[in-house]
Amino acid sequence: MSTSSTVSVYSPTNDQPNKHESRAREEDEQKSVRVMASLNPCLELRPLGNTGLKLSCVGFGASPLGNTFGPVSEQDALATVREAFRLGINFFDTSPYYGATLSEKVLGKALKALGVPRNEYIVSTKCGRYSEGFDFSAERVTRSIDESLARLQLDYVDILHCHDIEFGSLDQVVKETIPALQKLKEAGKIRFIGITGLPLEVFTYVLDRVPQGSVDVILSYCHFSINDSTLLDLLPYLKSKGVGVISASPLSMGLLTENGPPEWHPASPELKAACKAAASHCKQKGKNLPKLAMQYSFTNKDISTILVGMNSVRQVQENVAAATEFATFGQDGEMLAEVEAILSPVKNQTWPSGIQQ
Repeated sequence: MSTSSTVSVYSPTNDQPNKHESRAREEDEQKSVRVMASLNPCLELRPLGNTGLKLSCVGFGASPLGNTFGPVSEQDALATVREAFRLGINFFDTSPYYGATLSEKVLGKALKALGVPRNEYIVSTKCGRYSEGFDFSAERVTRSIDESLARLQLDYVDILHCHDIEFGSLDQVVKETIPALQKLKEAGKIRFIGITGLPLEVFTYVLDRVPQGSVDVILSYCHFSINDSTLLDLLPYLKSKGVGVISASPLSMGLLTENGPPEWHPASPELKAACKAAASHCKQKGKNLPKLAMQYSFTNKDISTILVGMNSVRQVQENVAAATEFATFGQDGEMLAEVEAILSPVKNQTWPSGIQQ
C-alpha cells in the first residue's frame, strides 16, 4: 500500500497557473484594491471650483513615470500607482510632454491594471507642449487629445490643460485654443478645461478675455510653498471667476529638499543658498524640511490638491503620511516660523519663464 502518491499528467499549462485561477486571483486583487481605497480615510477630498469634482488633497504627478528624473521600471510604476490609489489618492496628472509620451502610456497601463470603475479616479493631461516644441493651434490640440486618449486607454479625460501657456501666444490661447477645447468638451472627450503656467499674470490675462466658465481650472506651480506664497494673493480673483485651483511643486522643484535642486534649476544663487540653509537648520533640529514644506501646502483649503511627482511606493507613503499627520496634528508652527525667518530675505522671489508677451 502506498502512503502517498503523485500522479503527473502532461498538460501544456502544467508549468503555469490555470487561466481561470489567474483570472480569479486578479479579480480578488482588484477587489482588494477597491475595498482598501474606499475604506481608507487618510486623505481629505476637496471640491475643485465649480466642476463638481472632489480631488484628494494629495495629487499624483506622473511626470516621473516618463523617466524624467531617472529610470522607473514598469513594475515599479504600476506598484506606485496601485499604492497611491489604495491610500486614497484619486487624482492623476500627466502630459504628452513628460518622457515624450511615455508618462501617458505608463499611467494608462497602471490605471487599467487597477481594474476599478472609471469614475473612481480623476485624470488630467495636457496639450500644446510636446517634446518637439509648442503648438497651441486648434488643429494640433484637437489631434493631441485623440493621441492622449489612445495612450491612456481612456474614452475621456476629466481635465485637459493648455500646457505652459507663457511659451505661446496668449492671444492665440484665448481666441483659438480655448474655443477648440470647448468643442472637445461638447464632443465628450474632455470634461473640463484648464491652463497651466509659471507666471501668475498669464492666468489673469486669459481669464479676463474669455467668457466666464470657459476655463474651469488653473494649475500653478512653485507659488504656494514656504519660500513663495504669491498664489494666495490670486485666490479671491480665481474664486470670483469660479475657477478651481491646483498647486504643484510644493518643494519648489527641489529647492526645499536636503539634497537641493538639480543643477538646471533656474532659481537665483541667493534663493538656492537660503533654501540650503533652511534644510541644514531643519536637519540640525532633527526635523524634515520636505515634510514641513508638504504640510505647509495643505494649509489653504481653497487650493483643491497639491500635485507631487512620485516614482516609488515609498514616496507615495511618505506624502500620504505627511497629509495624514497634518490632518491629525496640524502644522509644526515653531519649526515653520524658524524656516520662514531664514527664507525671509528671498521670500516670493521667482524666476522668468516663457517668452515676452
